[in-house]
Amino acid sequence: MNSDKLNAVKFLADLMTVNGLTSLEVRDAELEVKLERGQAVAVQAVSEPAMPAVSVPAAVPAPQEEPAAQENNVVDFNNVTELKSPMVGTVYVSPTPGAEPYVKPGDKVKKGQVLCIIEAMKLMNEYTAPQDGEIVDVCIRDGELVEYGQCLFKLY
Repeated sequence: MNSDKLNAVKFLADLMTVNGLTSLEVRDAELEVKLERGQAVAVQAVSEPAMPAVSVPAAVPAPQEEPAAQENNVVDFNNVTELKSPMVGTVYVSPTPGAEPYVKPGDKVKKGQVLCIIEAMKLMNEYTAPQDGEIVDVCIRDGELVEYGQCLFKLY
C-alpha cells in the first residue's frame, strides 16, 4: 500500500475518532475503506490484493472530575484519557540515559509539560501533556519503538 493511501486511512481513522463516529465507509475508483470502531479495518485496493486488517483504537472521552472520586483518591477508569503517540519512533522517558524519568505514575502534570521524547527520522520531538491531570499509568519503556496511535500514558 503506498503512503498516500495509508495517510488517507489514518486521516479517516482520526476523523472518526474526533467526531465520535462508530463506523465509516468510503469508496472511490482505487480504494475501498470500511472503518468500525472496536473492530478490524478492512482496506482493499481495487487493483491490488487484499491487505491485512489494521485495528483502529476506540475513542476515549475526556476526563470529567467527580467530587466523590477525588475525595477518596479513587481513580474512575471510565474518565481516564489515553495519551497516544502521534508518530512512529523511538521513545525516551528521561532527558538523558540514567536520569529520572519525566513522569511516573502518581505524578500531577500541567498542560504543556514534557512527558517523553519521541525520536523520528533523527529529530527529537517533545511529547507534552494536552491537559492538566494525574499520570495513572506509563505504558512505554525507555528506548522502545512506538507505533502511531499506541497508548503512551494514561491520564486522569
